[in-house]
Amino acid sequence: MLNIVLFGPPGAGKGTQSERLTEKFKLIHLSTGDVFRANLKNETALGELARTYMDKGQLVPDELTIEMLKAEVLKHSSPIGFIFDGFPRTNAQAIALDDLLASLNTEISIMLALEVEEEELKKRLLARAEQSGRADDADAAIIENRIAVYNNETAPVKTYYQGQNKFTSIQGIGNIDEITQRIFTALENIQA
Repeated sequence: MLNIVLFGPPGAGKGTQSERLTEKFKLIHLSTGDVFRANLKNETALGELARTYMDKGQLVPDELTIEMLKAEVLKHSSPIGFIFDGFPRTNAQAIALDDLLASLNTEISIMLALEVEEEELKKRLLARAEQSGRADDADAAIIENRIAVYNNETAPVKTYYQGQNKFTSIQGIGNIDEITQRIFTALENIQA
């Protein structure tokens, strides 16, 4: 199985690149953001609990995130692989993901980290808010907080995958096709 952690701060392009990876490699895209939004829309108990954190730009606690993600992974009987978009966000989540995948006799193949400067992230998120109407992308203070949370709490997960020799940095600036090609090249290198 090809299991990819697509990593990067809010606005780095994870969703866009996930679509291209899904199309080319026929992987199942699991976005914790999408999972959270579905739970929120359906007003599940887990969704309502997640909302109290998301509305403040904070990370949803590991236990809640892992439960939602595990349910999504187990929905698929014979997958070619997964793209984990927005997960793991903490070392505890990375360990839990390793444990979950080990129980399915597989593991993470690579972490692809999209690297984008903070000012560019802010521009992208504000532009996305105009297109999507996402409230968490429209408020500059929430954007600042989300980026700070990423830098302080999520970015250290890179070290976890570096320790497993599964970390690859991808320059996330340029046009979408250029970034996609960098990702495909990185994947060709691990499959060679």
